[in-house]
Amino acid sequence: MTTLDEKSIYGPVTSWQTDFDHADPSYNENAHAIWSELRGTCPVAHTERYGGTWLPVTHDLVHEIAYDTEHFSSRGVVVATVKPSDLPDAIPAPIGGAPPITSDPPFHQDARRILLPAFSPKTIDLWEPEIRLLCRELIADMKTVDVVDAATQFAQHIPVNVIARMLGFPPEDGEKFRGFVHDVLEAINLEPGKRAEAFMALDAYIAKQVQDHIDNPRDDLTNFLLNAKIYDQPLSLQHVGGSIILLLIAGIDTTWSAIGSSLWHLATNPVDRRRLVDNPALMPTAIEEFLRAYAPVTMARVVKDDYNFHGNEMKQNDWVLLPFPAANRDPKEFENADQVLIDREVNRHAAFGLGIHRCLGSNLARLELRVAVEEFLAAFPDFELAPDEVVKWSVGQIRGPRELPVRINARTL
Repeated sequence: MTTLDEKSIYGPVTSWQTDFDHADPSYNENAHAIWSELRGTCPVAHTERYGGTWLPVTHDLVHEIAYDTEHFSSRGVVVATVKPSDLPDAIPAPIGGAPPITSDPPFHQDARRILLPAFSPKTIDLWEPEIRLLCRELIADMKTVDVVDAATQFAQHIPVNVIARMLGFPPEDGEKFRGFVHDVLEAINLEPGKRAEAFMALDAYIAKQVQDHIDNPRDDLTNFLLNAKIYDQPLSLQHVGGSIILLLIAGIDTTWSAIGSSLWHLATNPVDRRRLVDNPALMPTAIEEFLRAYAPVTMARVVKDDYNFHGNEMKQNDWVLLPFPAANRDPKEFENADQVLIDREVNRHAAFGLGIHRCLGSNLARLELRVAVEEFLAAFPDFELAPDEVVKWSVGQIRGPRELPVRINARTL
């Protein structure tokens, strides 16, 4: 696993308008302020980093690009030092390396349809007892100390365990999964050879697990994919492996970041915390507001051909970031956009994306987030950020606290 202290191939950021870097440690920590500043001065920022990258920050612009499959391809969804076109063994559009999220129409719709039954509301609801038990087991290990890390001891373990069980992978490999997540989503501005090594390790792990499922079939999501068909043909092993990478990476980091950000809010907003403890009926609207205000996911697109986008001369193979969290904070789209209102009734947020790639795992993410917050509040009705401790935020396209030390002031027996 690469580490966060490895040096970027780029220098320090000199301007968020013309030299931004979403892997700069100060970006996610100050993202809301950065987006607000850009929204008023430069609604489409640009940097030469990563071979050319664009950053629209208004809801309208993000929405427009997300729905424009004519000019923007999904074959590269993580902006990094290696572009899809630079990889000799890359799977080209419309399939991409991790279908359906890297797929373009018309293949995208058919690849997405395969996974929909596995993430339907009825299927996902069956997981609630297991998720609730997992949360309680994690909390039981934290009840004897006054300061706990709500990220490393709680939030990050929930989606890791759930996705491992869904895929039929060894739950004890959780640390490996977190390493893969870091290598794919955070270690993005390293020398390309180092990223290639990390992807080789991920591919080798997935190939081993897939072969084990071929040799020893069981009732899980991996064998579901191995038995699935597209155009009356079994999915290729590349397709199966790519979809598993999508579920393993996206299904883990996005959800633990959403849980961590929600607990960060409650640790820093005692009024909201007390309201939820005293009035659990507010939980549904609170969860949606946490998703809006602290949406974790920024996706990316690749410019298909040279294109003038509202006066911005985008070049073929440029990256375009789609910061759905910034769209959710646009005051032209949401009243009091920068305020977190846990009783907000009208809330058509874009936390799960816009366009054809709206998150197919949204039902699972909502369930994990809701149960995690409910169980944490039930056990620890009064907590706050631990004095003299530092909250560490992620880097890259998924925003959330990586370390979240909180002091427990009251607990239930």
